[in-house]
Amino acid sequence: MKVKVDVRKCQGHALCAAKAPEIFVLNDDGYNETPETIVPESMEEKAKLGVESCPEGAITIEE
Repeated sequence: MKVKVDVRKCQGHALCAAKAPEIFVLNDDGYNETPETIVPESMEEKAKLGVESCPEGAITIEE
């Protein structure tokens, strides 16, 4: 699976990184700047938690 972040929607809550810091990359201001990322199978559940935690819906999953 892949995660994609629409950085224009990110408001810097950092909830995604709180759930899956190994996957989501924040800049110095706390905004998500994760490039399109293929998530290892062992990390998929954590990635989904991070996606679901985003109040802006800025992160999507592509299977």
